[in-house]
Amino acid sequence: MKLTVIIPVHNEVETLDAFLAAVTPVLEQTEHTFEYLFVDDGSKDATFSVLQQKAHTNPRIKVVRLSRNFGKECALLAGFDNAGGDAVLVMDVDLQDPPEVIPDMLAAWREGAKVVLTRRDNRDSDSYWKRSTAGWFYKIYNAMARVKIPDNVSDFCLLDREAVDAFVQLRERCRFNKGLFAWIGYEPVVIPYMRPARTQGESSWPMAKLWSFALDGLTSFSTRPLKLWTYIGSIIAVLSLFYGLFIVIRTLLYGVDTPGYASLIAVVSFLGGIQLVSLGVLGEYLARVYSEVKDRPVYLVRQKIGF
Repeated sequence: MKLTVIIPVHNEVETLDAFLAAVTPVLEQTEHTFEYLFVDDGSKDATFSVLQQKAHTNPRIKVVRLSRNFGKECALLAGFDNAGGDAVLVMDVDLQDPPEVIPDMLAAWREGAKVVLTRRDNRDSDSYWKRSTAGWFYKIYNAMARVKIPDNVSDFCLLDREAVDAFVQLRERCRFNKGLFAWIGYEPVVIPYMRPARTQGESSWPMAKLWSFALDGLTSFSTRPLKLWTYIGSIIAVLSLFYGLFIVIRTLLYGVDTPGYASLIAVVSFLGGIQLVSLGVLGEYLARVYSEVKDRPVYLVRQKIGF
């Protein structure tokens, strides 16, 4: 049985040697043959050059070089499209996905699991803000989406060939792979692990990028934000009707009061803010529809090595 390990990389030249040195001994102790499939997602440093050299000396290493930076979610699809193993393992190159968990994942797969996910039981290596927002995201997502995902699962996962063949049929451009892994319908086995701090290089996921990623996840698997503003608008309309009736009746009974400038500005500002937020929600969905209907490729491959 052959295992393909997909490793998306972007400006990770400092971490490549450490990754191979840590993961190779673990994989060699398993009963499976294996290959590395690095997906260079438009690196600007010497990442591709180093991978090219390693691929020429190590037959286990294959490299798919994308034409530019398409993002990690699209790079993972490129990896799955080119993976030839009976099972496919996804890992980050920074060694925050501990190699010692791999035997447990392979054992679950041999026992029949089609999808093996890993869950971070401890996020102490993250900032307080990042831990808090991650917790909010999973709660909001699972409350809104019909397809649920376990809390704190990572991209460190393993898919059987049957699940891989199902996954690669999903060609949407605004991708949220954690949700897509759940959407294909295989009951996952979840393995907890402790995530260590990053030792080399820098994360390519600032808060702004994480926020955009969270929006992709919510809008890809739920239309409830759209429905929510229908209810909010209806409630405000009913309240406005009753308030208007109250003003008319009070004017008929007591005459016209001196206008309240402050209260008028507060109400107009509040309603204007509600309208702008609702337009923003519509805009998020419209932007994703616009991206999909253009029907551009999810990614473009510039070069392949080792195939």
